Amino acid sequence: MSEFNAFANDDDVLNIAGDAMTVANGQACVTVSGTLEITKDKRGLAAALALKQALDSIVAQLQRQRDLPEHAHEEPPAPTGSVDNPFN
Repeated sequence: MSEFNAFANDDDVLNIAGDAMTVANGQACVTVSGTLEITKDKRGLAAALALKQALDSIVAQLQRQRDLPEHAHEEPPAPTGSVDNPFN
């Protein structure tokens, strides 16, 4: 498994325990979704370590940013044009 580098791009997705949990990279936001059952065995340890590496990367990147704002502003993309209403 390659190392997850938080906020590096908008393309990387880390799947943990198959696809039970996903960590989707983004330059402005990292999304963690799913349900991860960490069992007391080697498989559970591997899942926990993968999750820890991803979270450690997220925390390290956030701590490195000196000008971290109080709140990230999410703005919808600007409209690129208009579309005819197909129901008219």
